Amino acid sequence: MTVNYGFAATLTARPGMGDRLVDVLLAGLDEGSPGASEHCVVYLVSRSASDPDVVHVIEGWTSEEDHHRIFAGQAAQDIVARIGGLLAKESEYADHVPVRGKAAF
Repeated sequence: MTVNYGFAATLTARPGMGDRLVDVLLAGLDEGSPGASEHCVVYLVSRSASDPDVVHVIEGWTSEEDHHRIFAGQAAQDIVARIGGLLAKESEYADHVPVRGKAAF
């Protein structure tokens, strides 16, 4: 599948909550969750090398419409609600239009 829409997010957990934030974000790959959708081509969770409470998420989707549709669903909203209580500040987002690349996990 081709990635036609993507974004990067930087999330800052409350002090000492980085592990829990990572766990919640990785639950997004579970069956029935947004990252398990056939429309989600890339779902990468990583941590800052200098601050364990800063977490980065990169997502690539078949289309912006597919992303918005999947994230309007209950499974995505449940994850968003769980994340909200862990954050120290508002997350930073940057939309992307992928050109070319490689992802192998």
